[in-house]
Amino acid sequence: MREDICTIPISEVFEPMDGCPVCRMRDMLQERLLDYILGAAMMEPDVRMETNKAGFCGTHYALMLKRRNRLALALMLQSHLQTLQKDLFKSPMRLLPGAKTQKAEQQSHRCFICQNIDHAMDKLLHTLFVTYEKERDFRTLFAQQPCLCLPHYSLLLGAGKKRLSGRMFSDFSGAAETLAKGSLAELQTDVNKFCQMFDYRSGGADADWGNARDAIERAVAFLTGQSR
Repeated sequence: MREDICTIPISEVFEPMDGCPVCRMRDMLQERLLDYILGAAMMEPDVRMETNKAGFCGTHYALMLKRRNRLALALMLQSHLQTLQKDLFKSPMRLLPGAKTQKAEQQSHRCFICQNIDHAMDKLLHTLFVTYEKERDFRTLFAQQPCLCLPHYSLLLGAGKKRLSGRMFSDFSGAAETLAKGSLAELQTDVNKFCQMFDYRSGGADADWGNARDAIERAVAFLTGQSR
């Protein structure tokens, strides 16, 4: 399942030149997994066994609730709740309360979709660095990206240091820093402009907002790596 659903060509992520490419990579994986888990996965016993044990986080339950296939979600909840009842509340009486608390806490932090996104992201980042090292055109494409959010700037530097040679990492980290620094400077200008537009001297029907109208949303996306 993971190889089929979560494999995304690196070029497919970077060529649109729209926002942070790593955010786009994660969002594409998330959409594919949501489509899959509410569709074909219902008929795959091995996947159902995993979702029965792991369940989903609040974010992904909320995204699934927005979709139309509520029956698929209900069926997964049905078997997941049965698994929880067995694992958490039908344990031997001799199991210490602290151990039961630990099991409940561990369960509350598990999510089938998050686990698969993390697994796929690791593989895609490996492909990204191999491509960066081997292909000059991709290095140019990376440097031309319009944005790199703060969390993914940190992620790329940490992963790149482990996977790229010294000289190549220096080139990569410099390009990543230029993208993140440029994104921050642009956002600072736009947020300043947004605030200024609420001054009575800047208002009016014909006021020029420039790129400031969505500055708040873009700033939050840059700081958190989350566009929704």
